[in-house]
Amino acid sequence: MNEEFLIQLATLREASTACVVVTMVSVRGSAPQEVGARIIVGNLGLLYGTVGGGKIEAKAIQSAKELLALDNNHHFVEWNLQTDVGMTCGGVVGLFFEKILPLSDWKIAVFGAGHVSQELVRLLVKLDCDITCIDPRPEWLEKFPEHFRLKKIQTDDMKSVLKTLHPKTFITSVTMGHAFDLPILKEAMTMFNFPYLGAIGSDSKARVLKADLKKSGVDEKLIEKLHCPIGEAFGNNSPVEIAISIVAQLLMVRDQKKINS
Repeated sequence: MNEEFLIQLATLREASTACVVVTMVSVRGSAPQEVGARIIVGNLGLLYGTVGGGKIEAKAIQSAKELLALDNNHHFVEWNLQTDVGMTCGGVVGLFFEKILPLSDWKIAVFGAGHVSQELVRLLVKLDCDITCIDPRPEWLEKFPEHFRLKKIQTDDMKSVLKTLHPKTFITSVTMGHAFDLPILKEAMTMFNFPYLGAIGSDSKARVLKADLKKSGVDEKLIEKLHCPIGEAFGNNSPVEIAISIVAQLLMVRDQKKINS
C-alpha cells in the first residue's frame, strides 16, 4: 500500500465515512490497469485512485456502492472485459471489494513493539478494533505491516501518549521490562480511568510490579484491577501463544463490559 492511499483511508475512517476499497488482484490478457491498482469508493462515488477508468471503473464503482448497502464486507468478481463490461479489450480481470467501516468503538493501546507485540498486533488487526502501538525503537515499529487499523507512535516518553488516548482504551503494557512498565502503569492508574490494564510478566514479576506501584503511592484498589500476568492461563511461553491468550482476555473483558453496560 502506498502512503497516499493509507492517508486517504485513515482520513475517511476518522471522518466516520464508510467506504469500499476495490483492488485489481488478477489480470489475464489485455486490461487498462495492472495488478495492484486500487480505488476507494463512498456512497457518492469515486473518492480516490483508478482501476482503469471508463466502463470498468464505472461498473466497479457501482458494485462497490451496492456492497456498502449490504451486510457482508467482502466481494470478489472476475469480469471478462468484453462480455461482462462491454469493452473492446479481450482480457479478464479479478477485483476484490472490501468494505472499510468508520473507526471502531473498541480501542486498544499496545505499549511495546517486541516479539509478543509483533504477534499480538497481527492478531488484533483482524478484529473490529483500532490499535495504537507505542515504542521508542523505530526499527521494531517498522516490522509491523501497514494497516488502516494500526497507528504507530515512536517516542522515548511512552507514558506521555496516555493523555492522547480515548478514555475507554484498553491498555496493554508489553514493553522491554519492569522499568518501562512501571511509569506507564502508574500514570494510567493515577491520572486516568481506563477500562482495562494489563502487563506482561511472570507471577514473580507481577508481585514486584504491584509492590512497586504501591510504594509509588498507587491505591491498592486500583492495583487489584491490573491483569498481570496479562492473558488467560493457557498455552506456552512462545510469543504467538502469549499473544493468543492476551487476545482471548481482551475479548472476554470487552464482552463482559458490554453485558454490564
